[in-house]
Amino acid sequence: MKTKKEKQTGKDEQIYQLTTLVAGEFSLQEVLDKLAEAAVKITGVKACSIRLLDEEAGELKMRSTYGLSEAYRNKGVVSKNDPVVKAAFSGKAVVLDDMRVDGRIKYKQATIKEGLVSQLTVAMKFKTNAIGVLRLYSPKPKRFDEDDVALARAVASQCAVAITNARLYTQAIEGARMAEQMRLAGVIQRRMIPEKAPCIEGLDMAAAYIPCFEVGGDFYDFIQISDSCTALAIADVIGKGIPAAIMMSLFRGAVRAYADMDRGGSSIKAMVEKLNKMACSHCRDGEFVSLFYAAVDVANMTLSYCNCGHEPTLLIRNGQVKELSRGGLVLGVESNAEYEIETVALEEGDFLLFYTDGLIDAANFDGQLWGRDRMFKAVTVFAKDSAEQSLKNILGYRRRFVGLARQIDDTSLVVIRVGSMKKLESVGRK
Repeated sequence: MKTKKEKQTGKDEQIYQLTTLVAGEFSLQEVLDKLAEAAVKITGVKACSIRLLDEEAGELKMRSTYGLSEAYRNKGVVSKNDPVVKAAFSGKAVVLDDMRVDGRIKYKQATIKEGLVSQLTVAMKFKTNAIGVLRLYSPKPKRFDEDDVALARAVASQCAVAITNARLYTQAIEGARMAEQMRLAGVIQRRMIPEKAPCIEGLDMAAAYIPCFEVGGDFYDFIQISDSCTALAIADVIGKGIPAAIMMSLFRGAVRAYADMDRGGSSIKAMVEKLNKMACSHCRDGEFVSLFYAAVDVANMTLSYCNCGHEPTLLIRNGQVKELSRGGLVLGVESNAEYEIETVALEEGDFLLFYTDGLIDAANFDGQLWGRDRMFKAVTVFAKDSAEQSLKNILGYRRRFVGLARQIDDTSLVVIRVGSMKKLESVGRK
């Protein structure tokens, strides 16, 4: 006959074996099935069941059994408000000496048919959260003792760990999959944005796009609409992530399609009205698009534009800053909105900065925004440099202010310097 010490050593070994099941390379279902079987063999009872809580349904779903018939497994619903379940969730080990006559048993006929008499129920908890119950069944009257309860709790604890680990692993896999999908979406989106500004005689141009997430709602594009006229569109779709990126893709396609229909660049107003109606049909409440659309005609030395609720483009001439703000509402709010077009005469040496609000809304670690005043200072200081160098200097000036603080909005900017009159006139005579 085994001594008390030998019995305790045996139980310790059995509990250790339970932990190795959880650590093994098994699926969650395999682990639960093995734990249910181990619980029966360790305690010497007839059967074991493991139920998991479904918070949404308010029920405990049967997840694994050992020693029970299919009919008993599917006997009916067990609510989280079941008195035995509630007591177990409160921390008690619930012992039913005779299930056949106990008023807390809901399915007495199924219990009698299965040949079950006594039952022990303990909660499966991870930290303080109850996630299910483990039940042991005996075919004859059995007074579950402290050792039985301890073993049942040990099994229940390992079940809880296995279930939680499996859920965390599933979430991690799903998170990694979503991260990869977001990365690929970002790659595709950035293909829609020109890597660099086009080479146009008479214009020195540069552009940059700085996303704060994998995907976003900013975009800019250059569209050649005639031999001497190039259109520039810069826009910001309100929102973040995948929805904004999808809307941006749709809107970019519409801009290109409508610009292609307006080959002469003479109907900006009609084009913007079409874009607005399109945006109104696709935007939901709280969604809209800001757009600055401009047509630069090097033959006539003009810039015609419409500002649809976007950040005003800056025109710097002789050290003075002018904001180009003529236009109307953001797109996607009012289908019958009216828009104005303004044409500005260009001069040699003019400096133009097109940008999205991410440029001025960048914040440092103290929450201070870079703001318009600092932007005005930067453009007046750097407007005499080449377009590429001006762009780098403006972003560098902002970077020194914000430091390594993480930004929450994309930044897009396009810089244009108007070249010499002779070059522009030669373009016009071709």
